Amino acid sequence: MPVGSFGSSDEDDLELEYLNPGIPSSSEPPLGIDSEDSPIAPVTGANSSGPFISPFSVDEDEYFEERRSLLTSHRGSTFRKGHKMGTKFDAFIKKIEVDNEAGLTSRQLFLLNDDLKPVEPARRKWQWFNFVFFWVADSFNVNTWMIGASTIVGFGLNWWQAWLTVWVGYFIAGCFICLTGRIGAMYHISFPVVARSSFGIWGSLWPVFNRAAMACIWYGVQAWIGGTCVYLMIRSIWNSWDNIPDTIHAKPGSLLNTRDFVSFFLFWLCSLPAIWFPVHQIRHLFTVKSYVVPVAGIAFLIWSLVRAGGIGGIVHKPAKATGSDLAWGVIQGIMSSIANFATLIVNDPDFSRFAKKPKDALWSQLITIPTGFALTSLIGILTTSACTVIYGKEIWNPLDLLKYFLDDGGTGARVGVFFISMSFALAQLGTNIAANSVSAGTDMTALLPRFLNIRRGGYICAAVGIAMCPWNLLESTNSFTTYLSAYSVFLSSIAGVLISDYYFVRKGYLQIKDLYSGKSTGPYYYTFGFNWRGYTAYICGILPNIVGFVGAIGKDVPIGATYIYRLNFFAGFIASSGIYWLVNHFFPVPGCADTWNEVGDEITEVILAEDSDSTYYDEEQAHGKVPPTADEKAVY
Repeated sequence: MPVGSFGSSDEDDLELEYLNPGIPSSSEPPLGIDSEDSPIAPVTGANSSGPFISPFSVDEDEYFEERRSLLTSHRGSTFRKGHKMGTKFDAFIKKIEVDNEAGLTSRQLFLLNDDLKPVEPARRKWQWFNFVFFWVADSFNVNTWMIGASTIVGFGLNWWQAWLTVWVGYFIAGCFICLTGRIGAMYHISFPVVARSSFGIWGSLWPVFNRAAMACIWYGVQAWIGGTCVYLMIRSIWNSWDNIPDTIHAKPGSLLNTRDFVSFFLFWLCSLPAIWFPVHQIRHLFTVKSYVVPVAGIAFLIWSLVRAGGIGGIVHKPAKATGSDLAWGVIQGIMSSIANFATLIVNDPDFSRFAKKPKDALWSQLITIPTGFALTSLIGILTTSACTVIYGKEIWNPLDLLKYFLDDGGTGARVGVFFISMSFALAQLGTNIAANSVSAGTDMTALLPRFLNIRRGGYICAAVGIAMCPWNLLESTNSFTTYLSAYSVFLSSIAGVLISDYYFVRKGYLQIKDLYSGKSTGPYYYTFGFNWRGYTAYICGILPNIVGFVGAIGKDVPIGATYIYRLNFFAGFIASSGIYWLVNHFFPVPGCADTWNEVGDEITEVILAEDSDSTYYDEEQAHGKVPPTADEKAVY
C-alpha cells in the first residue's frame, strides 16, 4: 500500500485486527479520522517526501506497539493468525513451558532454553578449588572402589600391579577430561551444544540421547549401591531387618528381594530433593562430601588392616596371572579405569562451563582426578586383599565386606558399620547428582528444550533409573566390567569426533550464536541439520570394536578382534578422531579459523534470538578480515 494512503486491503485489515484487537480496521474510520480536533501523530515515511500522517492517535500507536510486543515475545512463541487464546490446552502448554528468551523463532524453541544458553558471568561460580572438591568427592564412591578391587579379582594382578593400572588409567582419563572440559570452560556451553558443531544442529540429538541413556543407567546402578548402604544402616540398628519376608520371588541368583528393594527405594526416594538445586549451587554439597567420605574410607581401610593383622601379608600376596596373561591383565585394568570415566569424558563441559576462568578447569582436574581416584582404588585394593586374609576369599564389593564385619562384631562393630555406611550413602548421593542426574538433565534439556530443563530431566533420569533394574548389572564382576566396556565403545567415538573437531579442524573457534540457530544457511546446519562427516567418523570408530564385543558376550570370534576390543576406548577414539580430521581435510566444514582462535571467554552477554541485532563473532572476524571492536567482544 502506498505510503501516506489511508486505504487498506482485506489482508491488511486482518493483520491489523490480529495485532491490535480493539483497534478498528480501515473499513470503519479509526478514531481521529473523522474528528478535526483529534490528535494526529506525524511520521516520516521511508520513501516519502513529506510527513506521513498516522491514522491513529499517539496513545493508540503506543497500544499498537505494546500489543505487537506481547504477541511476539510470549516465551519465544509466535502465534498464528486467528489463533484463539485462553483455551484450557493453551493454558496447560503455557504452564509447562520452561523459561526462555523472548523473540525466538519456532526452530529455536527446539534448540534453546535458559539451561542450554551459555553461562553468564553471574553464574560462573566454580573456581579451581571447587573442581578439586568436586573430583575428590566424586572419587570416593563405592563404584570406584569396586573398579580397583575388580582388577585383582578379574585380571589376576597383585596389589601394586592393580594400583599401577589405576594410576595410568585415571591419568589418561584426566587428560581426556581436560580436553573436553576446555571447550565448556572457554565458551561456557554444555555437551549437547558442543556436539552441534561436529554432528550438526539436529544430528547432535543422537549422541546426546546416547549420553542421556548412559546417565540414566548409571543413576540406577549408583542408586542400587546406595540402597545397600541404607540396608546396612538399618540392619546396624535392627538386626531383624534381615528376616522380613521376601514377597518378590526373583529368579535364582538374582540380587533382588523385598528387603533390598525397599532399601533401594528409600535411597532413591531420599535422593529426589537433591535434584531440585541448580548446578551452580550444588558445589557446596561436594565440599561437604570431600571432607566426610574420605575420612570414612580411610577408617574402613585401617579397620580392615587391623583385623588382617597388619600390612605384611597383603603386600606379599603374589599375582595369579603370568606372562601374556599378566600383560593383558594390566592393559584391561587400565581400560577399565578409562571406561569408568567414559561418560564423564563426554559430558565434562556440563560442569566446566561454570568455571570462573578457563584455567580453573585445567590443572585442578588434571591433578585431582588421577590422585583422588587412585587413592580410592588403593583403599579398595588393600581392603579386598585384607579380606582374603580374614575370610579366606576375595570380596570385591566393600559393602559385602561390611556385612561380614556386621555379622562378626558386637555393638562397636554396629556403630562403625552404621557411620561408614552412612558416609558411603552420602558418597553415592553426591556421585549420582554430579555424574548422572545433572548430566542426564542437561542432555534431556537439549532433546526437548521447550518443556524440559535440567531439574525436570533429572527427575526423569531418576524414574528411568528405577525402571531399568540395576541389580541385574551387579550380579558378578564379569557382567559389570562387560557392561562398562560395551558402552565405552560408543562414547569413545563421540569423544573422538568432539575433540578432533574443536582442536584440529576448527582450531578452537566456535560461532556461539549459530549453535542455537536452525537456519539452513548457518555453519552448523550442514545437510538438513546433520553433519555426515561426524557420523562417518562416529561409525568408523564403532566398527573396529563390534566383533570383539560379540566375543565378550560369549560368541566365538577371531583372537585379533578380541585383542582390539581389549583396547576398545583407544580403538574407538583414534579411529573416529582420525577419520573425522581426514574427511574434513578433503571436505572442509564452514566456520573454521586458519589459526588457533579461542574467543569464547571474552563473551559477557548472549542474545540468541535470530532476529536480534546483537553483535557476534563471525567467520570474517575469525580470519582476521574484520577485527572485532572492544564493544563487540563484550556482546555475543
